[in-house]
Amino acid sequence: MSLSNFERMLQLADSVFSVKNDPNQLDVNEVVIQRLIEIHPASVQEFDEGEGPVAWILIFPTTDALMLKFLSQKISEKELFEMTPLNAIYDAIYLCSAMVLDEYRRKGISKRLSIDAIKQIQEYHPIKNLFYWPFTTEGELCANAIAAECNLPLLKPEQE
Repeated sequence: MSLSNFERMLQLADSVFSVKNDPNQLDVNEVVIQRLIEIHPASVQEFDEGEGPVAWILIFPTTDALMLKFLSQKISEKELFEMTPLNAIYDAIYLCSAMVLDEYRRKGISKRLSIDAIKQIQEYHPIKNLFYWPFTTEGELCANAIAAECNLPLLKPEQE
């Protein structure tokens, strides 16, 4: 019996991010997803063609001050999430993660989901920067394409 798309997405998340082995990463569960939605409803997006999700993206708006702490490695990804205030004026967006099943890659799905979410957030917040934590070459390419299309600067953590 083959795995469902949902089960495959969970396996993909575990294999790429391996959050159980890194306490600094955001370990996404239902509580985290609910808080992301409270930060902004567009923070959690998925693409489903009717057989279960084939792509998930997580992005969330935060403050420039927290972004700078993250980029200078004074706080972790988990702390960035935990310290992001609710009901604030946000001026930066963290491109947290994008996952796409193999057979759906290179079709622009995560880029489109991310840009749509950014536009929704920009309706209410003066976003000046996008930032990310580079994990994969594909993720870096996608983040650069998103930033270019949104005409926003893209920042990443300082090199150690």
